[in-house]
Amino acid sequence: MAVEMLYEKDGSMAPLQDKTIAVLGYGSQGHGHAQNARESGVNVIVAQREGSHNYDLAKENGFDPVSIADAVKQADMMIITLPDEVQPQIYEKEIAPNLRPGQTLCFTHGFNIHFKTIVPPDDVNVIMVAPKGPGHLVRAEFVKGGGVPCLICVEQDPSGDARDVALAWAIAIGGARAGVIVTTFQDETETDLFGEQSVLCGGLSAMIKAGFEVLVEAGYEPELAYFEVCHELKLIVDLIYQGGLDYMRYSISNTAEWGDLYTGPKIIDDHVKDNMKKALAEIQDGTFAKGWRAEYEQGMKDFKARYEADRAHGVETTGRQLRAMMPWLDPKTVPGN
Repeated sequence: MAVEMLYEKDGSMAPLQDKTIAVLGYGSQGHGHAQNARESGVNVIVAQREGSHNYDLAKENGFDPVSIADAVKQADMMIITLPDEVQPQIYEKEIAPNLRPGQTLCFTHGFNIHFKTIVPPDDVNVIMVAPKGPGHLVRAEFVKGGGVPCLICVEQDPSGDARDVALAWAIAIGGARAGVIVTTFQDETETDLFGEQSVLCGGLSAMIKAGFEVLVEAGYEPELAYFEVCHELKLIVDLIYQGGLDYMRYSISNTAEWGDLYTGPKIIDDHVKDNMKKALAEIQDGTFAKGWRAEYEQGMKDFKARYEADRAHGVETTGRQLRAMMPWLDPKTVPGN
């Protein structure tokens, strides 16, 4: 079945006319959504905790932030850009008590709706508009006159126009300039979690650490190992980002290409694929979501221990030293570390 793709010509911003839209949270996604929509002519208010860096940023960008509760009282639609793990508690304390029939809850990721850690009343619309890129890119591309592709989903539609509203918001933030894919909360949530865990973050991080360990344990210098399994990764990823695996292979040496085609399947073999299938099954049946909620509610002790262990890994300590030698990279460190 072919994917349904929509563009600006397929909708309009009419469903947002004379409406007040509250962006809850002024972090990565929030600042992009709020500024883009405001410049598209939408009446936008921002909810952000006073005293935070993002509160000050919102003020600098011309908003007058209010509390989440006050934003929900004023708004016709709420764009929820808060971290997944904090949403349920904030929903119960500040959003749910102030909801009115006919309002719209718009999420930028489906986690809490799909796994029912948030269960809205039947008389509000529940939609999703999820740009396929971080908020700074959503903002930068909009300013250039372009946009970042978006996914839109409808979970509840008591008003009968929830899809039109979702498309209108995608138009307002610039996503429909590039293209909007119609999908479901389930498909967005499960594919997003799988990609993060198996390839983009979890799988990639584990591959980098394992490759570094194999070289160092074989007697090679850590600095050489870092360059070969981590530093040069950007060169390859950029080629894939621009033109897929085919363009990457076209751009590298024949020796590297043969190593890709010949050795790659030996590393990522059926055993690894089986493990990926198990990870997907735990996402689909809710095991991962339940475990993550439990970890958060118990103070994230295991999370923090794993994080600190990886910060001390050789590929990280070596990398920090080498990146300091390359100012053109604009090396970054985590605030507070």
